[in-house]
Amino acid sequence: MLVQLNGKRVELEDEVNTVRALLMSYQLQEKIVVVERNGEIVDRARYETTPVADGDRIEIVHFVGGG
Repeated sequence: MLVQLNGKRVELEDEVNTVRALLMSYQLQEKIVVVERNGEIVDRARYETTPVADGDRIEIVHFVGGG
């Protein structure tokens, strides 16, 4: 399946079919990211049930600490 991820067109494996699976495939921790799917913020509680489908536009913002 093809999606637009952070502005780049990427091909995902068939098993990467939810937001949670997408985050796991990139080894990202759910607690330190915000995910937007097709212009709407996805509630963390719904990562496992929110589908990722062909043609979706997904933005992942990763928080980094520092000082």
